Amino acid sequence: MPRSPLRAAAFLKNSGWRLALAFTDRRPPAQMDNATYNSLILQLEGIKVTKTSRYPVFVALLLVYIFIFVANLGIMVLIWMDRSLHQPMYLLFCNLSVNDVMGNSLLVPRVLADVLVPPSERFIHYYECLMQAFTAHMSGTNAHTVLMIMAFDRYVAICEPLRYAAIMTDRMVIKLTVSAWGVAFALVVVLLSLTSRLNRCRTLVANAFCDNASLFKLSCESSLVNNVYGLTFTVLLFSSSIGSVVLTYAKVTEACLRGKSASLNGRALKTCGTHLCLYLLMLLSGMVSIALHRFPQHDEYRKISAILFNVVPGSLNPVIYGLQSHEIHRCLSNVFRRRRAHLAF
Repeated sequence: MPRSPLRAAAFLKNSGWRLALAFTDRRPPAQMDNATYNSLILQLEGIKVTKTSRYPVFVALLLVYIFIFVANLGIMVLIWMDRSLHQPMYLLFCNLSVNDVMGNSLLVPRVLADVLVPPSERFIHYYECLMQAFTAHMSGTNAHTVLMIMAFDRYVAICEPLRYAAIMTDRMVIKLTVSAWGVAFALVVVLLSLTSRLNRCRTLVANAFCDNASLFKLSCESSLVNNVYGLTFTVLLFSSSIGSVVLTYAKVTEACLRGKSASLNGRALKTCGTHLCLYLLMLLSGMVSIALHRFPQHDEYRKISAILFNVVPGSLNPVIYGLQSHEIHRCLSNVFRRRRAHLAF
């Protein structure tokens, strides 16, 4: 390092984030653990990949991300263009597709970039890290709230079929959508506001991407308030989500058992089964990721599960709905049939 202050500044500016971090990290570890540090440059630990597995992992994750983006965007465009799909069930499902595209588009590209660089060069700005954490938690929370309003829609359709058109109006769909996104936004903003107030004394983010738990672990201050709110947040979200889905499907099952139309009951159970499959998939993957935070010895499994929590539901949601929904399947068939007829001419 040049001794002249001007030369040192120029050297530091031209050396990139790696040397900047090394320059600011000159204090001994013991001193750093007990002092306010607040570096704006953080280092992502990322997932451990060998030189031989680096490119296969990158290609596999890239293909999954492309499929998520194309499939969910295709579902949204199809629902938007086909007026027969302008029904509350499909309009509410669009929220899930938007959420999957948003969450994966802001998280997966960063993970892909980090796979190709050594762990010592995986740097991220603190504000970008906060945005990643907001996206991760907003996407996960919103998945619960959207599936809750979708369960309400199925309840009204099956248990109150004669009043369905009067209840599930365009205005009600907008209210449910705003409520789902608004509740998720408010909960996540409070969660990250409590974390951002903490002073940081470390720079290593021990995860594949930034999330709330990884961020408040950078602080040497007491994180009791964060833990209490985080636990309350999780319990409130999961209990309301599970409770509403269980209550809804109990009522739906009761209505189907009382019904006299076997074909109508079969169609209702098929639609509800699709929704329940999406919900259980999202719930189990989220629970595994949260539970592994309590076991530091399984850090690599936790990182992989955090990535899978985003990419697995995002890739399976359009497939499950596309295959199980008769209307979407019919619209897709019509699109391909018209395209073949056009190519024939």
